[in-house]
Amino acid sequence: MTQSLPCLHPNPGWTGATAAQQAAPLPHQISETVGKHCILELYDCDSARLDDEAFLRDTITSAAKRAGATLLNLITHRFEPQGVTGLALLAESHISIHTWPESGYAAVDVFTCGDHTMPERACQVLADELGAGRHKLTSFRRETPSSVAGSEREPALAA
Repeated sequence: MTQSLPCLHPNPGWTGATAAQQAAPLPHQISETVGKHCILELYDCDSARLDDEAFLRDTITSAAKRAGATLLNLITHRFEPQGVTGLALLAESHISIHTWPESGYAAVDVFTCGDHTMPERACQVLADELGAGRHKLTSFRRETPSSVAGSEREPALAA
């Protein structure tokens, strides 16, 4: 089956290609933004909350809802003696969290495709609910190179 990129990303979001880029694209030029990626560092968090798997499941679910994303599945794992990892599969991409209760630290990754979601809102929910004393948020747009934006894609043949 042949699939095009728009088939894989039915709502790729913003388009930002100039007429010059569309006319004669170079392999490194960008044609469209497919989503936004937020990397969130949470410091001085409530250690008990960072180690509470049920609380984190509820918080991740709330964060996805607040971002306007569709939660498809949620997997979490609590480590011994402490720490939790969670991965939320979204229709729009994902949210992941890894916690270190002994340090009051959490590493969060929120990636959403399309222009109807707001991953920063998910980050705010996580920072608030985990009681972060301080945080660092880095966000950037994920972009599709012009060289593959309109190309047909086929699955690799199994060896």
